[in-house]
Amino acid sequence: MGLKKIFPVIFVLISLSLIGSIYIQINWIYTMLENKQEELKHKLRDATSYVAQELVTQRGTNPGKLLRLKPGLWRPSDPFTTELMRVPTIAERYTVEDVSDKMRKALNLVGLKNTRFEFSISSDPGGSPLNLRPLELRSRNFLNEILDTSNNLSAIMPLLAPENADGSSTFPDEVLVVVISDYKKMVLGEMRVMIGGAIFFTLVIIAAFYVTVNALLRQKKLSEVKNDFINNMTHEFKTPLATISLAVDALRNEKVVQDRTKSEYFTGIIKEENKRMNKQVETILQASLLDRQDQQLNLKALHAHVIIQEAMENFQLQLEGKGGRSEVQFNAKNDLILADEVHFTNIITNLIDNAVKYSKDNLLIRITTQNTQKNLVIRIEDNGIGMSKETQRRIFEKFYRAHTGNLHNVKGFGLGLSYVKTIVEAHEGKIKVDSTVGRGTTFTLEFPLKTGQEA
Repeated sequence: MGLKKIFPVIFVLISLSLIGSIYIQINWIYTMLENKQEELKHKLRDATSYVAQELVTQRGTNPGKLLRLKPGLWRPSDPFTTELMRVPTIAERYTVEDVSDKMRKALNLVGLKNTRFEFSISSDPGGSPLNLRPLELRSRNFLNEILDTSNNLSAIMPLLAPENADGSSTFPDEVLVVVISDYKKMVLGEMRVMIGGAIFFTLVIIAAFYVTVNALLRQKKLSEVKNDFINNMTHEFKTPLATISLAVDALRNEKVVQDRTKSEYFTGIIKEENKRMNKQVETILQASLLDRQDQQLNLKALHAHVIIQEAMENFQLQLEGKGGRSEVQFNAKNDLILADEVHFTNIITNLIDNAVKYSKDNLLIRITTQNTQKNLVIRIEDNGIGMSKETQRRIFEKFYRAHTGNLHNVKGFGLGLSYVKTIVEAHEGKIKVDSTVGRGTTFTLEFPLKTGQEA
């Protein structure tokens, strides 16, 4: 199965695995959050129950102070006597600080250290903290915290007094209400390591998915580029080889052998085709050297206008053959740059050659130069077939060749513009392309001007 067919299958499988993994992670986090919240509720209930039991037990150890009166002087209806006979409530027996200390110790005991809490002790209102009777004892922010039921967690524990033999109680019934602030934030804080780990590894999986898909896309593109390169190379070598074969066959003919003019003609064809093949091999080797960054530049001071003029003159015959023309406008007052003469010449030649290759009727090539503060700017314009936005994005990729529509005579390996960009950047320059389909293309190059300090 080819890469083109197997790629969608791999993409779907990896996508399903990624979606499934993320879904399981989210469900796991939600389940853990719910379990942690339930665990927190149980801990709060246990701590509240422990404090409630301690308060009730300690209350029973010190009953109220009884008045001993002489017989006949007992006045059950006497308010003062009744008050003296009354057993004090927990709210009266303890201070806010006393209950707070007990609650803090109990919370520490169940593993809820440094937990913010508020509390109250009052007569039993029937179990609902929102319908409390007038509070007998409460911490400072209890009323505010008890109303925020969405963020806070509360526990209600009755302070049940022991019953007498007749079923009555010596002590009044009270209730202890404890509120934990921001309990959801507490749960998230306890799980931050697990949640952080889950998010981190999910991101790792997403990154691995991206890298895998990107590698597959690059592999797919490289496979297509390789096939195009092989087809182009086969075509480029097949034509000169066929021409050389025909020339050799012609030279074997006795009439040709005896005719010196014809022999020299066919020998010249063989030589030219051989040079053409050598040029193609050099192009491929040059690209290989650039890949390994083995290319050494022989930098020296050059007048760019001279090289541009010579390169343009070399294409005059081709332009005349196509009915085209050229315009050169040297507007730059300073054209002295530090460059490798061979490679700089190749840059200009490649761009002019492209303009000629991808041309249409009435071809016009215009080359202009100008100066910026530190650079020499060279613009090479043509009115050829132009390029699409997609082609402009990929035009400097190695082996990439633009689709030429009905132009079937455009040859090459797709290495020219990749070479141009590499060499321009090796000269610490810049290159950009601007093109419109059907209206032409403009290449803009910038090279640093030679300064007095440079050799």
